[in-house]
Amino acid sequence: MIVDTSAVVALLLEEQGATRVRSALTGLDGGARAMSASSYVELGVVIDRRRKPALSRKVDALVSGLDIEVVPFDAEQARVARQAYRDFGRGSGHPARLNFGDCFSYALASVRREPLLFVGGGFGHTDVRSVL
Repeated sequence: MIVDTSAVVALLLEEQGATRVRSALTGLDGGARAMSASSYVELGVVIDRRRKPALSRKVDALVSGLDIEVVPFDAEQARVARQAYRDFGRGSGHPARLNFGDCFSYALASVRREPLLFVGGGFGHTDVRSVL
């Protein structure tokens, strides 16, 4: 499974959907969990801008504790992310309205042909499979 920034943020901030995300991440029987390196940076930015050092430290602990592999962003993912923004991005007129960061998760899920764990409605309007 590919893990989007929104799923980890929901866990860290105990937002709506956190229980389902936790169940999906902890109920995975030996399956791999991965996150784009670009999404990992986005996650840090989203949490760090809250200016709560204890919360910021939880980012690395959670990603490590859940054994989420941080996958390097490569040329193939860049091409797919570019297409995703063109087809599904904000300003495209598509109801998914993916933001810049969303395109990294979309690309990794598409390239690896794996379902995506996310919170929110945007990805549900794309062709990527959902974990939930």
